[in-house]
Amino acid sequence: MALMGASDPSGEAEANKEKPFLLRALQITLVVSLYWATSISMVFLNKYLLDSPSLQLDTPIFVTFYQCLVTTLLCKSLSTLAALCPGTMDFPSLRLDLRVARSVLPLSVVFIGMITFNNLCLKYVGVAFYNVGRSLTTVFNVLLSYLLLKQTTSFYALLTCGIIIGGFWLGVDQEGAEGTLSWTGTLFGVLASLCVSLNAIYTKKVLPAVDGSVWRLTFYNNVNACALFLPLLLLLGELQALRGFSQLGSAHFWGMMTLGGLFGFAIGYVTGLQIKFTSPLTHNVSGTAKACAQTVLAVLYYEETKSFLWWTSNMMVLGGSSAYTWVRGWEMKKIQEEPSPKEDEKSSMGV
Repeated sequence: MALMGASDPSGEAEANKEKPFLLRALQITLVVSLYWATSISMVFLNKYLLDSPSLQLDTPIFVTFYQCLVTTLLCKSLSTLAALCPGTMDFPSLRLDLRVARSVLPLSVVFIGMITFNNLCLKYVGVAFYNVGRSLTTVFNVLLSYLLLKQTTSFYALLTCGIIIGGFWLGVDQEGAEGTLSWTGTLFGVLASLCVSLNAIYTKKVLPAVDGSVWRLTFYNNVNACALFLPLLLLLGELQALRGFSQLGSAHFWGMMTLGGLFGFAIGYVTGLQIKFTSPLTHNVSGTAKACAQTVLAVLYYEETKSFLWWTSNMMVLGGSSAYTWVRGWEMKKIQEEPSPKEDEKSSMGV
């Protein structure tokens, strides 16, 4: 079992070419199915933990803190297991270094905002609207890339962002028309989208501090998050609320909480696995299709009835996101195929 091993991409590509087509197709199908099952299950389970009438637990920060704690313990356990049984799994050694933790701290603050606002959005909106509520990530990616990195975006990419924004506003309008709109949840969804974009930008800057290891970064992010969540639990009174929680001693409750933490850890692994067996472009398309399936499942599971315009808003968001992914992939391919100025100069000189 290899977890984010540092294998040679060219060697992997050659190995994939040698595999029979049916075997490769089966592997890709299994990996994509695993990603879908893990991601969708995590959303539905988090919705249960955050807003279930049977639980009646109003402690979203504690739920998020516990999931970070489970991820931290899993990372440390796998690191110890890899050290005790070398060769059985590929996992980096993890040792808490306070200097590294301080270097990662600014990113950890963004990471905390990302996971907290995600869970708060899910608490206040339905699973069916969850995808639309958090749909502005692509728009923030374009905006922040220009403001922070001075990177410009093509007209066609901006056009797809316009479709996403239109789908978002139509979705908000239709939720309001049906009487199910939560402005609080929608605001948290927008903030979650902003933090997801910031997290992607600052992750690249912080990775050198952890020797480029995604798992080391995951470990330090979650360690910092656990430390920063503790004062929040006290200030927001969630520890006091936990004392009065009737199911605090229930094995079922702690089992579901731990399962939520396991899914949170697993989604990072299966995401990397899907990219490894397909491509970043295919991963984004798969994520869009998964969001569509998740929306349909939520409507069926919660026995909701949605209008034509509500479904149109979802299709605009999903279509705009898919179109943006395709446009960016096409632009990157075009850049790679264009000869560099030096090559043009050499060819003109007959070299």
